[in-house]
Amino acid sequence: MSIENNENWEPKIIVFACNWCTYAAADLAGLNHMDYPASVRIIRTPCSGRMDPMFVLRALNRGADGVMLSG
Repeated sequence: MSIENNENWEPKIIVFACNWCTYAAADLAGLNHMDYPASVRIIRTPCSGRMDPMFVLRALNRGADGVMLSG
């Protein structure tokens, strides 16, 4: 990987957002035309308290650079 590529690198982040809390805030940000990096993917989950840890491991195994679980 060259130095030029390192400057343009953006981490792939998966966000598991609780339907009752965090997802509503993300949705409101979208309605207000607020931007976030295109390399961030938000996935709505029914409840962060019932999140299976295997989903986090699977996201990392499939190429995510980071995972955020937010409730």
